[in-house]
Amino acid sequence: MNEADARSALLVRAYETAPPAQIDGRWTDADRAWATQAALQAEGEQAGADRFIATRARLAAARLCARDRHAGSALRALTWRPWIGWGLVLAALVAGVATDAIGTARQINVLAPPLLAVLAWNLLVYMAIAARAAIGVTGAGSRRLGPLARQVARAAHAVASAAWIERLAPPLAGFARDWVFASAALVAARIARALHAAAATFALGALLGMYVRGLAFEYRAGWESTFIDASAVHAILAIVLGPAAALTGIALPDESALAAIRAGVSPGENAARWIHLYAITVACFVLLPRTLLALAQFLTERRLENRFPLGFDDGYFQAIVRAQQGRAATIRVVPYSYTPGPLAALGLNALLARVFGAGAGISVTPALAFGDEDALDPGLIPDAPLALVAALFSLTATPEMENHGVFVEALAARLPRSTPLALLVDESTFAPRFDEAGGCLRRDQRRAAWQRALGAIGREAVFVNLERGGIDAERALRAAIDQALVRAGKD
Repeated sequence: MNEADARSALLVRAYETAPPAQIDGRWTDADRAWATQAALQAEGEQAGADRFIATRARLAAARLCARDRHAGSALRALTWRPWIGWGLVLAALVAGVATDAIGTARQINVLAPPLLAVLAWNLLVYMAIAARAAIGVTGAGSRRLGPLARQVARAAHAVASAAWIERLAPPLAGFARDWVFASAALVAARIARALHAAAATFALGALLGMYVRGLAFEYRAGWESTFIDASAVHAILAIVLGPAAALTGIALPDESALAAIRAGVSPGENAARWIHLYAITVACFVLLPRTLLALAQFLTERRLENRFPLGFDDGYFQAIVRAQQGRAATIRVVPYSYTPGPLAALGLNALLARVFGAGAGISVTPALAFGDEDALDPGLIPDAPLALVAALFSLTATPEMENHGVFVEALAARLPRSTPLALLVDESTFAPRFDEAGGCLRRDQRRAAWQRALGAIGREAVFVNLERGGIDAERALRAAIDQALVRAGKD
């Protein structure tokens, strides 16, 4: 999947997972079914998930943008503008040419403080890159972000939290937030490529400026300092210009020769050799490495553009893959010490149908008695692929690690690989008992107790009121399924 297809996929996902009231008929279940069927006709049932989702996203986004101009505007607004990088490179080149990097008033200071600063800055950059590479090697596959990527991620978080996004229609706000996070690595590569290219062109511009001025005017070279003498100057120049002198055969003056061109002692010497030495040094230490680094980032950028790292672990994309393969979602619900009433059972079926589709196969096992968590029926979880296994509890129960916690861990151990586990805590039997003042406080306290108990084993509860349902329950379950899918894929 390339970058454009990934962007379209996230746009379509934002609309297809939004509550109907938020999209006001701009995208319907009929449109969703059409996009799936059109992609099936174009790619077939045997196409890979990546290819099928990409084709479906292109078709759906085209119809959506034709119908909703705001969707098209959002898609274009979040598309990278190549001129940004080229503009930065051109500005750096102009700045380099305009910079008198080596001297003023036709008198060159052989210590060239501006060029020494450029060299020192680039040395720091290379050291940071080398340190990052060393951390990556010793980190045994660590996926920690580098300094630039961290800054981009922070910027992405700031953009995703910006007030202007909140003023967008909810589906477009969700799309914008999803995209700035998903594209952070690609944007980091683009920024790094532009910065390396700008550093190289700045150095090139500075060299061109030196030679153009050298052709038009005669520059004299000398040096002056309040704190260092000729021997110290010789030591500094041997380190900075020594490699260039070895490459070109242009000899560096000795201490006595340097003392002879000190300002106030003589008018200096012709600056040609110093310009050549600094030009070779800058070319070798700045221009060439930065060009290679820009090329490396360019290749990374192209790789991410053509194989965009968009994961298909969330429930939305998993549902698309099932639709492609003609499979209905199969869900197993395992209540623990709780038998939902008729209204709660209807609400549970309705909730799961909204999340997994009307054709989902939902089965609820008999409630497991309190204390029987150590003796789970071997046939409790079928061997067939499951879209979800949900443990169902009641908020009226006080969570006990030696019972509820053991049950959750025993159930998780029975799951087939990559099967997500959601922990539903139904509040419908708890709310009527505490309608009086303080009911919300009691509910929050009980919720906190469940979160602490399940958090101790690395799990999170999904609090739902099955008799009332609502968008909040659906959102919470979708988020929990997405997290569970990611965790199941790692286990």
